[in-house]
Amino acid sequence: MPQDVRFDLPFDTPVSEHLEYARKRHLRWVRDRGLVRSEAGFDEYRSWDLPGAAARTYPYASAEDLVVLMNWFSLAFLFDDQFDAARPDRADRIAEVAGELIVTPLRPAGTPPRVVCPITLAWAEVWEHLSAGMSLTWQSRFAASWGRFLVAHCEEVDLAARGLAGTLGPREYAAFRRRTVGIHHSIDAGERSRGFEVPPQAMAHPLMERMRDLAADTIGFMNDIHSFERERRRGDGHNLIAVLHRERGCSWQEAADEAYRMTTDRLGEYLELEARVPRMCDELGLDERERAEVGMGVEAIRHWINGNYEWALTTGRYAAAKEGPVATAELAGRGSVDDLLTV
Repeated sequence: MPQDVRFDLPFDTPVSEHLEYARKRHLRWVRDRGLVRSEAGFDEYRSWDLPGAAARTYPYASAEDLVVLMNWFSLAFLFDDQFDAARPDRADRIAEVAGELIVTPLRPAGTPPRVVCPITLAWAEVWEHLSAGMSLTWQSRFAASWGRFLVAHCEEVDLAARGLAGTLGPREYAAFRRRTVGIHHSIDAGERSRGFEVPPQAMAHPLMERMRDLAADTIGFMNDIHSFERERRRGDGHNLIAVLHRERGCSWQEAADEAYRMTTDRLGEYLELEARVPRMCDELGLDERERAEVGMGVEAIRHWINGNYEWALTTGRYAAAKEGPVATAELAGRGSVDDLLTV
């Protein structure tokens, strides 16, 4: 299934006017912080176009805030690529670094990390800026979502290290993917990007919780479809198409068709629930300001669904054809040509 598979999304999202300014600042930051350590690594990183993703998912952020968001974006993607399938012992180091990333938001902002490597040092810096001006309620919500994402990542690495990556069935995989895709805290960051917070009573409502889960499913499944050829080449079984192919004994095309259907089903349910948001606001007795904040929260979800989709169609991260050091690293079971877990 090619990377440019199209979905019919009933909404568009703008692209930040600060994209090019923020891109230059961000790429310089990535190099200065040692998050890329080789020319091959830097060329590969640029091909991912993460600044383009951030400019689509956080289109209303100020120029300086967009730089912060781009810097944060880079950490999750770069950390995800640090697992080396040829070295199962590396899972312990990944868990150690992940633990540090999890506790950083639970310490006073600006606290130096206790586990030191380029990823943890950069995250401590980014969190100080990302959390600025946000309530403790928001910071705790973000930290919880971020922690679940990183724990799921460690579980994925552990399964692969023990040779159990291909043991999840479609239902179990869908629940697992909801955590590994990392969308809940990414939507939370949409509030930071515009300086607002969804009222706690609305955020805790079952309707909003289900909408966020459905958005995570939709985005995760879309990413699996768009990245399938790359992950198949790498032997990565953490992909919905690969799970369906294995568990149902069907052809690759049949598995891809089913993955597409599952994605559109999740999107359809999300849209049905989104139409009920005004009724939820009535039920909660929200005032005009609170309703506006809920509306921006829904926009943050839309921006992520559509912005991520548009980015995924062209990003070099999902490209099936690779050459040079990147291809060598991937064929050897490594996601990255640079080691970011050591000083």
